[in-house]
Amino acid sequence: QVQLVESGGGLVQPGGSLRLSCAASGFTLDYYAIGWFRQAPGKEREGISCISSHDGSTYYADSVKGRFTISRDNAKNTVYLQMNSLKPEDTAVYYCALGVGYYTGTYLPEASIFDYWGQGTQVTVSS
Repeated sequence: QVQLVESGGGLVQPGGSLRLSCAASGFTLDYYAIGWFRQAPGKEREGISCISSHDGSTYYADSVKGRFTISRDNAKNTVYLQMNSLKPEDTAVYYCALGVGYYTGTYLPEASIFDYWGQGTQVTVSS
């Protein structure tokens, strides 16, 4: 059974940094993608980044490009989201998700493409 567990959320001041982790378990796949999404109160879920399992290709939403970095450690089956220069508008629940299949890294897949989701971790950016 595929399981995704996010961690690393918390309260941070504007301009600060956090690193989220997404630990994946319960599967053996050659090709898959891990995406990060977020959802703020009263807003729709937003895709922010994605990484492929086989070659590490990445894609970022414009809202986080240059501030967030997604990376992976395949040996640990863990994907990270390093978030720098955080803004109050980054406040949201952050989710990671796994989508089975070959991902090219040339676009940001919609949430409906992903097969498995974590429970989410709260990120609050406030002074």
